Amino acid sequence: MFDGFCHLCDRSVSFVIRRDRKRLFRYVALQSEAGELLRDRLPLPPGTDSVVLVEKGVVYTESEAALRIAARLPFPWSLAVIFRMVPRFIRDMFYRWIAVHRYTWFGRRGYCRIPAREERERFLTIEELRDLL
Repeated sequence: MFDGFCHLCDRSVSFVIRRDRKRLFRYVALQSEAGELLRDRLPLPPGTDSVVLVEKGVVYTESEAALRIAARLPFPWSLAVIFRMVPRFIRDMFYRWIAVHRYTWFGRRGYCRIPAREERERFLTIEELRDLL
């Protein structure tokens, strides 16, 4: 899950899509109908408004989600896992600092990302989610 209005988040999704050759990841904008369904059904911390990774039924947020995503990307991006040596409270503090300033630094769109034709299968629909849940 990602913030569909955030330019940084959108660029991050594009970055992962281009490098995810095994097509491991599927995407849902937090603000979409599918995102609302997931927010209602998953044990997310209150006010979650940035990256969420659901992997084998476990929910990861903030720096842990970002590092787990990077770990599944090809070299050299997978080297980001070295940052797991930094205690999570420090990583998350840095992550939240960027998250708080992301609209100011990177901008905000007035609409959620609309996937390109070749990307559509990578974005979960509300119907697919209902079948999964």
